[in-house]
Amino acid sequence: MLVGAGSLEFGMGEVGDILETEILEGSTICLHDIHAENLELVHKATESAIEQKKLNFALESTTDRSAALKDATFIINSIEIAPRFELLNLDYTIPLQHGCKQVSGENGGPGALFHSLRVIPPILEICEDVQKICPDAWILNYSNPVTRISQAIKKKFPSLKVVGLCHEYYHFLPILSQILGKHQSTFYARGYGLNHFGVLTECSYKDTGNDAYPDIRKRGPNVLYNIEAYDGFKFIAFFLEKYGWLPYTTDSHYGEYIPWSWEKADIPAIRRFWKSYGMQTSILYEKYKKGIIKGKGARFVKPKNEPAIPIIEGILMDSNYEEPSVNIPNDGIITNLPEELIVECPAIINKNGINGIKLGEYPKELVGYLRTQASIVDLVCECIFKKSKDLALKAIVADPLISTYGQAEKIFNDLLKMEKKYLQVKLE
Repeated sequence: MLVGAGSLEFGMGEVGDILETEILEGSTICLHDIHAENLELVHKATESAIEQKKLNFALESTTDRSAALKDATFIINSIEIAPRFELLNLDYTIPLQHGCKQVSGENGGPGALFHSLRVIPPILEICEDVQKICPDAWILNYSNPVTRISQAIKKKFPSLKVVGLCHEYYHFLPILSQILGKHQSTFYARGYGLNHFGVLTECSYKDTGNDAYPDIRKRGPNVLYNIEAYDGFKFIAFFLEKYGWLPYTTDSHYGEYIPWSWEKADIPAIRRFWKSYGMQTSILYEKYKKGIIKGKGARFVKPKNEPAIPIIEGILMDSNYEEPSVNIPNDGIITNLPEELIVECPAIINKNGINGIKLGEYPKELVGYLRTQASIVDLVCECIFKKSKDLALKAIVADPLISTYGQAEKIFNDLLKMEKKYLQVKLE
């Protein structure tokens, strides 16, 4: 089952991954979204692709969540609250107007509180239905903020099987390839931390087994400082220089959690990225819509090579393969972080589920940053569970990007006023 399937890029991309697998042939793909028009577009495109390729998949689509969840075994979620980019822009600009220099505000910083307030409550409603209708199903969540959403689900519904997913590790591999001057197939790397806030803890060359980190530390900064694409690597370069650990993400993500990142981050690149991302999404939507209406939708159903389908296959086939990046409860994986905290780590996938590979201690010079976020994540979850305006404000006050209590109040009050109608939870 795909929740949020009416997002054309996500819906057709995820279906594209499903249609590539022989293991899942014979199963039923259920598309679900609250937007009937978009859902119908994805249904038509998927139907055409199945027919053209003569594949053995049953296809259903419905706006009725209860009907969609009936008999579901794997639920892939990627919902957002519209208008997505306008709201994310408010999350960024309002704190900035009050002197809070957050590089993005999507997953960390005061802006991320309101992103969380928008998206977590409807996801918890979905999970409540899952618990009632198909409690043994796996929930594979792509929606951001991944850490906060996954934490809220596990706190509210501890018996549900849930994993947070992100393609950040995979998207960073070409950058690591540039740094090492080697093809991705020639090295092995593991990363740990929080979603969008992790570092590579090991990297080695497959042919010799030699540690690749000396080469990363030697070559990495120069390569990263000179990358103009994406949403910035200048802060990542500086962080590698000063700490000796390589974050496997971009300035716009890792910098969200660190108060001094603004002076080193590539802010122009970050803003260009968000502007172009919003424009590209709008252009692609119109392109896909026109093509599907003309009966050419099958061409848009292409695999995105996201991790959800390999994980599903791994569970069904008991494959024991290593998935490099999942978000699951810590449970001793990183020994100097809270047990219940959702951490990002590699895992072994088999019939027993998603089994995190233990790291031991996180680097002492970095773990404090993660502990701070752990406390904020807890506050965010509690303010939603208790519908508490006081706890929501305290979640902003606790953020390291905040300099004064008055600043936090102004940011909170302005964002609440401007986004109140998009919040399902009514803070009191």
